[in-house]
Amino acid sequence: MENIEFTDKQASPFDMETSVAVVGAGHAGIEAALACARLGVDTTLLTMSLESIANMPCNPSIGGTAKGHLVYEIDALGGEMGRAADVVTLQSRTLNLGKGAAVHSKRVQADRAAYHTLMKHTLENTDHLRIVQAEVVSVTEETVDGQRKITGFTTRLGERWRCECMILCTGTYLGGRVFVGDKNYASGPDGFLPAAGLTESLESIGVRMMRFKTGTPARIHRGSIDFSQLEEQPGEDEITPYSVLTDPHKFDGFEQVSCHIVYTNAETHRIIKDNIRRSALYSGQITGTGPRYCPSIEDKIVRFADKERHQLFVEPLGRDTEEMYLQGFSTSLPTDVQQEMVHSLTGFEHARIMRYAYAIEYDCADPLQLNAALEFRDHPGLFGAGQFNGTSGYEEAAAQGLVAGINAAMRVLGKEPVILTRSGSYIGTLIDDLVTKGTNEPYRMMTSRSEFRLLLRQDNADLRLTEIGHACGLIGEERYQAFLTKKQAEDEEKNRLETTWLGPDAVNPFLTEHGMDPVTSGVSLADLLRRPQLSYTDLAPVDKKRPELPTAVLKTVETDVKYAGYIRRELAEAERQIKLEDKKLPPDLDYSQIKGLRIEAGQKLQKLRPQTVGQASRISGVSPADISVLLLYLGIR
Repeated sequence: MENIEFTDKQASPFDMETSVAVVGAGHAGIEAALACARLGVDTTLLTMSLESIANMPCNPSIGGTAKGHLVYEIDALGGEMGRAADVVTLQSRTLNLGKGAAVHSKRVQADRAAYHTLMKHTLENTDHLRIVQAEVVSVTEETVDGQRKITGFTTRLGERWRCECMILCTGTYLGGRVFVGDKNYASGPDGFLPAAGLTESLESIGVRMMRFKTGTPARIHRGSIDFSQLEEQPGEDEITPYSVLTDPHKFDGFEQVSCHIVYTNAETHRIIKDNIRRSALYSGQITGTGPRYCPSIEDKIVRFADKERHQLFVEPLGRDTEEMYLQGFSTSLPTDVQQEMVHSLTGFEHARIMRYAYAIEYDCADPLQLNAALEFRDHPGLFGAGQFNGTSGYEEAAAQGLVAGINAAMRVLGKEPVILTRSGSYIGTLIDDLVTKGTNEPYRMMTSRSEFRLLLRQDNADLRLTEIGHACGLIGEERYQAFLTKKQAEDEEKNRLETTWLGPDAVNPFLTEHGMDPVTSGVSLADLLRRPQLSYTDLAPVDKKRPELPTAVLKTVETDVKYAGYIRRELAEAERQIKLEDKKLPPDLDYSQIKGLRIEAGQKLQKLRPQTVGQASRISGVSPADISVLLLYLGIR
């Protein structure tokens, strides 16, 4: 659909026209807009400020526990975050290496300014996509073919747009209000303007809204910190890129920037306790719910009063800036107290604060109104993604933006939506949690939220999701063929390890050397690899004919072989769940008429209208007995 400017105002009530409007250009909006445009759909991305595109108002990093998994999955589906993160990496570390492979998670320190510049340029050079600096203040909903549907919106400057779909990715701008001590004022993050008016418009059409809160710490001038008193945290020796599009040799000889660790102390805690009532959080000014897993420092001091110190991370914002981020020191205390707190830290006695910490409240939607395509059930054509859906984190936002963008494009193109399953991805787990359980606080992805952690590793994200990305049109043929070649190499190597046998004479000297008992019969290379003491690299002396394979292939092969028994068990459970997901529920089913269904279950099912029996089974208040009644009523076996 071409961009149209109507000159005859009597001919149309609209000034402009687009197929999909994406509101907000944070991490969710970027992925949503790129997905739509790359699928050939006319897309308009609207942002409060072009300078806020891909902004990182909180920590300048991408990835982390479970979040790294999301980035790999975004890349496997054809999203942009992983590729961009590779370009702007300052430091890379893999977390949880002391634990099992299921929870190994990559995290990179990112150059904040470079990330903004790169993403803005990517958007500017994408076909079928226009970027407009404008504030959306109201949405238009009309009756189309007997059904209420989103048909357009109006901007602050009075411009009227027609659209087929709208994706709301408003971040913390919607009704944004900043708190520092006893001072508070309307604002978006980092001093950008807040979005006003849109909340009222959404409520007027029946969208249920909530109010959440988050915060960010002070930024410190690098030159005012005594790093000699801090604990250095260097990057890892071997960096594996997020994206398959990144040259794996890009990081050969790469100069990483160190992060550092510092700890709060008794004096820090005294300062906070003495001034706790001056915190906006404890003075009653803030009414929004904050993130449980990323509390402010004053909240930590109160909730964990027995802890003598808390770990803080000193992280660079970029190569060309002197700003340092003090992760873990988020607060809404007044500026004079912030000065005292910072100066109480070892190495920060003369630190200069460049930006003060603040808390920010914002409006978001109750995600229980959404279906698994991230479309509002009662408002066809209206989609939500990111913090607008009640989540926290750049990676959670980007993942939702990608799915919402794909599905908005599918709606415009007249195709079936793309629904990701819990057993197939962390993205599917994230969305399923939101639309079946909802959230009463900013939702954060964690590996513990998935019952299929061993299946959903970051090393096999391409195996799980590339087929889907290719099927929907975001993965090109060349990349898809490369994926098939890699998959074949993995399958062949696993088969070689399972079928290559060594006799006692060949393997016993090797076992003795590694402090293990000798064997009396032949053993396969796979059986040797399953021993906890041995890695794929360790087997090289007795595996003379092994092929030369890329590191990415070897990681997946080693994990699949080592955990084969556990993986088979999770696959069996995943198969059982998939069968429930395949059992569709009629959209017009009247649950109040089903005899034997408990009243609470019937009310929950009537309100949330799950699309499948699998979704119904995960709704709070719906028991296994209720599911049995439901299956019996529908005659499903």
